[in-house]
Amino acid sequence: MAGVASSTVSFVLNGKARKMRISETVEKRVLEIARKAGYYPNQLAISLRTGKSKTLGLIVENISNIFFASLAKTIEEEAEQYGYRVVYCSTENNAAKGKELINMLSQRQVDGYLITPVPHMEEDIQQLVQLQRPVVLIDRYLPTVDASCVLVNNADAVGQGMQHLFSQGYREIGFVTVDLDIIQMEQRLDGYIASLAKEGIRLNKDIILKIPYTHQREEAVESIMNLLQNNPQLDALFFATNYLGILGLESINRLKMEIPGDIAVISFDDHDIFRLYPPGITSIQQPVEAIAKKAVELLMQQCENSTSDITKTQLELATKLVVRGSTAAGAENKKEVSA
Repeated sequence: MAGVASSTVSFVLNGKARKMRISETVEKRVLEIARKAGYYPNQLAISLRTGKSKTLGLIVENISNIFFASLAKTIEEEAEQYGYRVVYCSTENNAAKGKELINMLSQRQVDGYLITPVPHMEEDIQQLVQLQRPVVLIDRYLPTVDASCVLVNNADAVGQGMQHLFSQGYREIGFVTVDLDIIQMEQRLDGYIASLAKEGIRLNKDIILKIPYTHQREEAVESIMNLLQNNPQLDALFFATNYLGILGLESINRLKMEIPGDIAVISFDDHDIFRLYPPGITSIQQPVEAIAKKAVELLMQQCENSTSDITKTQLELATKLVVRGSTAAGAENKKEVSA
């Protein structure tokens, strides 16, 4: 139909016209005929011929969470630079669902996997590694799985936040985390406990609140309210993740407490709400874009080379303490929480 060789059509439709020095006139003619004929390349046929689907599988905890949504956006943009598309999935921290998602992506013949793993996914991910499938873990890792990963030092990051609170005069610091057996949350709690010990403050387990991951919003808000009401000595709260921090702000507002006059607040993972909520909420900011870019870079190294020749890499990127008004000095003016 175009009056050219099939190889010329192939080069044009695969975006290689310039590289193969095909004239602009021929390129336009081929594209116009393809458009009128309603022709689209058959991706399955292409993957069978090339052994590449040019697709990556991204498995995260919850794609609606602002951290993972931002991570996915950058991953998609970076992958596009390499000519890859991304399929998103969420595990909801459910290992059985994670297994199903890996099987689904395998059937779709994705070229590589970016995974935020949950406990009990070890066997499934290790199998991918043994089959020399490109795999990079993000945000967290599994100690028994020999795979590259990109994350932050959670314990050190919490330690940085705790030192900031100490420097502002806060001593009675509660910790609100997720009741979930995942390594980054364990590390954040470890960082809290280690910081207290370093400061010579006795650990009080009564001011550590673990909220179930599958919590109902109202139940979680009431749990945080109860923590504050039952422990009037608290002058600060450290939230282990941003969605808990947002629930905490609702609890504090319901108790008609002032930030930081009645209670100081700091949260792991920044959020737009923290920037806008008066007086601004201090947070530990993760380098989301850097994590995404490094993860894609490591995965592309595996996709473009034999994974057996790639050294497994664990990258720890630095976090940033973003200080806002919620941790301003003045804990001595804290008011007593009303029952």
